[in-house]
Amino acid sequence: MKAVVMAGGEGTRLRPMTSSMPKPLLPVANRPIMEHVLRLLKRHGLNETVVTVQFLASLVKNYFGDGEELGMELTYANEEKPLGTAGSVKNAEEALKDDAFLVISGDALTDFDLTDLIAFHKEKGALVTVCLTRVPNPLEFGITIVDEEGKVERFLEKPTWGQVFSDTVNTGIYVMEPEVFDYVEADVPVDWSGDVFPQLMKEGKPIYGYVAEGYWEDVGTHESYVKAQADVLEGKVDVELDGFEISPGVWVAEGAEVHPDAVLRGPLYIGDYAKVEAGVEIREHTVVGSNVVVKSGAFLHKAVVHDNVYIGQHSNLRGCVIGKNTDIMRAARIEDGAVIGDECLVGEESIVQGNVRVYPFKTIEAGAFVNTSVIWESRGQAHLFGARGVSGILNVEITPELAVRLAGAYATTLKKGATVTTARDHSRGARALKRAVISALQASAIDVRDLENVPLPVARQQTARGSAGGIMIRTTPGVPDSVDIMFFDERGADLSQAGQRKLDRVFARQEYRRAFPGEIGDLSFPSSVFDSYTGSLLRNVDTTGVADAGLKVVVDASNGSAGLVLPSLLGRLGVDSLTINPGLDESRPTESAESRRAGLVRLGEIVASARAAFGVRFDTVGERLSLVDERGRIIEDDRALLVMLDLVAAERRSGRVALPVTTTRIAEQVAAYHGTQVDWTTTSPDDLTRVGREESTIFGGDGRGGFIVPEFSSVFDGTAAFVRLIGLVARTQLTLSQIDARIPRAHVLKRDLATPWAVKGLVMRRVVEEAGDRHVDTTDGVRVVEADGRWVMVLPDPAEAVTHLWAEGPDDASAQALLDEWAAVVDSAGR
Repeated sequence: MKAVVMAGGEGTRLRPMTSSMPKPLLPVANRPIMEHVLRLLKRHGLNETVVTVQFLASLVKNYFGDGEELGMELTYANEEKPLGTAGSVKNAEEALKDDAFLVISGDALTDFDLTDLIAFHKEKGALVTVCLTRVPNPLEFGITIVDEEGKVERFLEKPTWGQVFSDTVNTGIYVMEPEVFDYVEADVPVDWSGDVFPQLMKEGKPIYGYVAEGYWEDVGTHESYVKAQADVLEGKVDVELDGFEISPGVWVAEGAEVHPDAVLRGPLYIGDYAKVEAGVEIREHTVVGSNVVVKSGAFLHKAVVHDNVYIGQHSNLRGCVIGKNTDIMRAARIEDGAVIGDECLVGEESIVQGNVRVYPFKTIEAGAFVNTSVIWESRGQAHLFGARGVSGILNVEITPELAVRLAGAYATTLKKGATVTTARDHSRGARALKRAVISALQASAIDVRDLENVPLPVARQQTARGSAGGIMIRTTPGVPDSVDIMFFDERGADLSQAGQRKLDRVFARQEYRRAFPGEIGDLSFPSSVFDSYTGSLLRNVDTTGVADAGLKVVVDASNGSAGLVLPSLLGRLGVDSLTINPGLDESRPTESAESRRAGLVRLGEIVASARAAFGVRFDTVGERLSLVDERGRIIEDDRALLVMLDLVAAERRSGRVALPVTTTRIAEQVAAYHGTQVDWTTTSPDDLTRVGREESTIFGGDGRGGFIVPEFSSVFDGTAAFVRLIGLVARTQLTLSQIDARIPRAHVLKRDLATPWAVKGLVMRRVVEEAGDRHVDTTDGVRVVEADGRWVMVLPDPAEAVTHLWAEGPDDASAQALLDEWAAVVDSAGR
């Protein structure tokens, strides 16, 4: 006997899950519903099956193919238009006309004894046998009345409570003789219960009802979909589960990584090659799909998570459904009954209320509170670029596919035959992505000079030597799971705002240039890169007095690429040095604030015991520098900026200093004392670089370890800052602690507030209005200056749904009060 599986419905009640996926492919316990149906058919010897398809038919065909993997023979009957339950089977008449056949829905979960159903059909000599079951609420189903012999007496489709006269309902499973096709008109919509069966009964044909024992769930609503998952996990339905039951009710599939410190309270299911980190808690009735990543601190309860989903740290998912390829970012909360469609992004700390539907390909911004369904709206990120280039979680937001498209777009903005310099840090992720970038550049008629693993300042310098631009890929500072793809202009500086917008436009249009075979770009590997960098640095930065000063310094390379330059630099510099952590460590491509602090403490201990003049610690890509004085005390980054400023200004006695407007106004006092002046810039490194290129600029810095040495480069360069510091200390003959002691203490506090994108403009308008008659500086954001000199600055983040606030006062209490006052203004405007 053959079977017919009905797999053509749209499943409109299950949207948005079925917006981009046919209902039969919806996973239950990590297998499509229809696969459970096919396995049931196989168990009862129904190996030859015709599948009727219509909505998204190609997806069903591509998934199941000819059925070989299941040990079955599948053929397909495609409907050009919906033909109803009977019409779709009539469409497969050619394959079914020779013998009795069984009809079953591809989107209902059941474990009925089909063998007994078929035996009942044959025993009764029926033309049609309707499989029935008893349900507590028959309103959504067709009620069927049978007599003592099992003969059907009456059908009633989807009754009201006033019409309910039985709890025995039609499951949509039938055994039929081929003569039934005589009652079905071809190529027009026809239903069994509404059209065919009443006619058969009118003519007295033998229609019987078989009341089945076992499990049956019509997965037609979100509630029934979630219930079906729970029933499978509870063992209420006899289906096969892939994987191993590692403890009662806890199923883990092949290749899944579950940290021993994760809390698992079954029944639950974790799919193949999923990764569950320490500190995760997964409770009963949760299904985690294949290749899902669940980060530390996440909580899941009665959640159904489809394949390839990323669940960020401390996120909270309760009773919800998450579509495939969706990213749930840190501390997001999704409430009971909510459904997130395929390929969505739910931003950090956002809340999706219960029963909200978010349709596929939508973005929920960070900090958003969503209490209505998101159907037509789609707020993607307005710009690719953030503060550090194009940034995101590796293989979640930043994938090889994205890297290829970005590189292709960048190449399209350049002339054919131009040269681009590429580089990376020492992480495996950056290495893999760089290879994708190089291929895309060459395929777009761009020659590539690949520096491989070098410090970021070296990549910038080499880019400036004849390249049209550059691309550097590094691990995001302090975020080991993320990467930054940084784009440089011909000077090695970050792309200007105009350059970023141009790249944005090309990327959005997806109009990438492709080279003809004879135009494929060349790939070369420059030699002596570090010697070239060191020689240029020592020629341009004043090191007079270093050889005679007898300085001893301790240098911490942080196991990063900065250590690659130090051997050729320190030998030629003529300074007594002790280098620690010089080797590359692939497992630590960046460091957390805690590990950085611990490293500085260790550096301070070594400096003090070695009686060194000072110690420096590079970040892992050699861009930024932290200082420890001769006593081993850490000089905080904001103080280090003032110390360097004091040293430079005292020696030069004229010129301009480039500082972002968020810097303490103590810097203005230090600069003025030595006859220099401050040129206030925006917080963008691009703006600091612009001022750093001007002839009168003698120094620049951002207060976060980034220093500009204009005589050598207009970008942040930790190694250049180190060389300049050695020369300055050697010539001034003052210790860093002495210099630090003569600079007044600053009291600048910072706070970040979540602000939805839609109200950012309103927030800034409200800040200006609240400023009233006070002085307002709009160099970057809005800086409000009080009559007594205290100031607060409000700046909307260009890439995230966040507003940044800084405040400075004569003491911490005063600065805190000012910060609280203006945070209240921002918070009230953002509600």
